[in-house]
Amino acid sequence: MSQTTTIQVSAPATTVFTGIDTNASAPGVHNNTFGGFEHPHPIPTFTCLNAHRDWMLQHMAGAFRVFARKGFTEGTAGHISVRDPVDPNTFWINPLCRHFAMLKASDMVHVDENGKVLPDGNQAAVNAAGFRIHSQLHKARPDINAACHTHSVYGKAYSAFGKPIEMLNQDACTFYNSHSVYEGFGGIVLDDEEGKQIATALKDNKAVILQNHGLLTVGGTVDEAAYLFTLLERCCETQLAADSVHPENKSKITVGDEEAQYTFEMTSDPESLYAEFQPDFEYEIWKSNGELKPF
Repeated sequence: MSQTTTIQVSAPATTVFTGIDTNASAPGVHNNTFGGFEHPHPIPTFTCLNAHRDWMLQHMAGAFRVFARKGFTEGTAGHISVRDPVDPNTFWINPLCRHFAMLKASDMVHVDENGKVLPDGNQAAVNAAGFRIHSQLHKARPDINAACHTHSVYGKAYSAFGKPIEMLNQDACTFYNSHSVYEGFGGIVLDDEEGKQIATALKDNKAVILQNHGLLTVGGTVDEAAYLFTLLERCCETQLAADSVHPENKSKITVGDEEAQYTFEMTSDPESLYAEFQPDFEYEIWKSNGELKPF
């Protein structure tokens, strides 16, 4: 495959804005940028597919370390996958039985849509349920490049209700009319059919709450998918805290539809969601003693 094709990861690099942006109706990181400087973290573009892959794997490893720091590990459960930019019919996923906090770019396993481990990645086993979920997601959603799923505490707890989150605050509005619930829990995902049903339940949304299971998020970059996962987990925590207050003491007030839609449009574009993950990613680079590289 040609190594000189220019590809865009998810959204165009941010425009340089000087002073106050007067076009606040346009989504993008410029809405969060002030002072006459461009945003420090536009989504990069690549002219070399292999360079794109290297960058992607560094960010993938960083996402796992963020998840470890936030307490999303549970035995061998949990996986992140990223579509390969060189061969988009394949994807990368974490090896089985290796702690999220220890993962490096070189640990990632490259698999095809049939589950064959390819020779240019780590030669290691992967989680069977993880492969069946992620392979079906990548087939069903060619518009996304990354997916995240772990057995995080608050995601598991809230999933027991089988309901979408309420628009209780600004952060929750990132998922306004953009997350769904999979109500058909069929046990551990060890066959392709369950993976297909999860992909169907996701629809064209950013996230799906898997009833009695946990959370799953997707994105154009691994950064976007990972940030959405951390945000949805925190939204579940906030929802459970608000629900724990007896209604005789205080009643909940949800964000109105118009305000929720506006907030969604201003904060949930790929460029903004990518940027939101960069402080956590940079912190993991700083902690890693050179194991992660600031590509």
